[in-house]
Amino acid sequence: MRSDLDFKTYQSPFSWRYGSDSMREIFSEINKRKTWRKVWVALARAQSKLGLVTKEELADLVNYQDKVDIKKAHEIETEIKHDLMAEIKTYASQAKIGGGKIHLGATSQDIEDNADVINFQKAIAIVEKGLKNLLKEFSNKIDENKNLVCMGYTHLQSAEPITLGYRFCVYAQDLLLDLELLTFVKTLIKGKGVKGAVGTSASYFALLGQKAKSMEDDVMRLLQIEAFDITGQVYPRKIDYLILTALSSIAQSLYKFAFDVRIMQSPGFGEWMEPFALNQVGSSAMPFKRNPQTSERICSISRFLNSLTDVAWENAANSLLERTLDDSAARRIIIPQAFLATDEILMHAILVIRDLKINKINIQKNLDLYGPFAGTESVMMEAVKRGANRQEIHEAIRKISQKAWEEINKGNKNPLVDLLKSDKMIGKFVKRNEIDSLTDPEAHIGLAPMKCQLFLKELKMEKVI
Repeated sequence: MRSDLDFKTYQSPFSWRYGSDSMREIFSEINKRKTWRKVWVALARAQSKLGLVTKEELADLVNYQDKVDIKKAHEIETEIKHDLMAEIKTYASQAKIGGGKIHLGATSQDIEDNADVINFQKAIAIVEKGLKNLLKEFSNKIDENKNLVCMGYTHLQSAEPITLGYRFCVYAQDLLLDLELLTFVKTLIKGKGVKGAVGTSASYFALLGQKAKSMEDDVMRLLQIEAFDITGQVYPRKIDYLILTALSSIAQSLYKFAFDVRIMQSPGFGEWMEPFALNQVGSSAMPFKRNPQTSERICSISRFLNSLTDVAWENAANSLLERTLDDSAARRIIIPQAFLATDEILMHAILVIRDLKINKINIQKNLDLYGPFAGTESVMMEAVKRGANRQEIHEAIRKISQKAWEEINKGNKNPLVDLLKSDKMIGKFVKRNEIDSLTDPEAHIGLAPMKCQLFLKELKMEKVI
């Protein structure tokens, strides 16, 4: 619990409850202003090489680069209603020698957009690390359970047996796609560069002529980010949409996994259980409850995260002509929250899969109850190969299966195998001991174990594990 916050006023849950301190620091007001100053210093360095800023002025700006005075900046902003200009005035009041050259030729988005991209790169690195750690945990579970046979379910009804490792592969494959998408989006992210009010570099051209382009290249080299060749007043807001889409894709994958955990933890299945601490409270009213609250949290935050992509879409679509300001307030909210939400759900997903409790007794119970049905087609095919009429055998097995379901619904064991063995028509073509092997669930998992091994090799090739 954070003790440095004033809980007498509203605090966003992302200020203290959701997300890591390292992600919060990236989107903190202090770091934002330090990054603005980093861009101003890079601009001053490039301009110093071209004779626009003296060595003394540059040294003064560098000296005060990290000495953010947030209180003073907010006081000035209250008066002038412009946060970046308030920071310029604060910085200039500190750097009395070089302060007069801060922001020379620039417009606000020359500073803010490049600063945003610098911080996006840091935030994406945290997400990327979390994704890879999560995939490592999944790879462990895949390897441990590649041969553990369990029931597969379609339409939330028992279908055919699979292995638990194979099911984990499904989740991990989604996450690997998310990692590949995030890697691709990273290649698209660029800053605005320093291009002035409408992107034409007119103000810098007035100062430097054709050297304006080399100055921009120098600034971006110092900032270690690339710049779009073409922009309006801002970098394309489509980039925000693509970033949030990649984060939303991660959320979708984790939502499915967490929802499946909730299903598998329910008494009707009872095959998994998310970690539950010794002193953890499941319900204020029902002391016996062991609710899957971590998985529910993942689903809840994922649902919220996905909604933010709509706002990013609107921001990009409504950036009219060279730029409108109606994206600004929304971006302040949605981008930090999207990264913090992703950070939160990744951390919790790692905990859930790493310490997931697998109930092999219930897995076997469900397999014994529903697994034999998977062998009915094999029994039918074997009988037909030996001369039976396919349609007659199909009808006989269908009726037997209905009788078996009636007994299961009464709470009894599955009598399917015994019913198949006692059927005279089937007995003409398939021996009783053959029915045992044909209806054995472990005989109907196909290539699942091999597929697990191949997927683990793929993760190794991708250098994820």
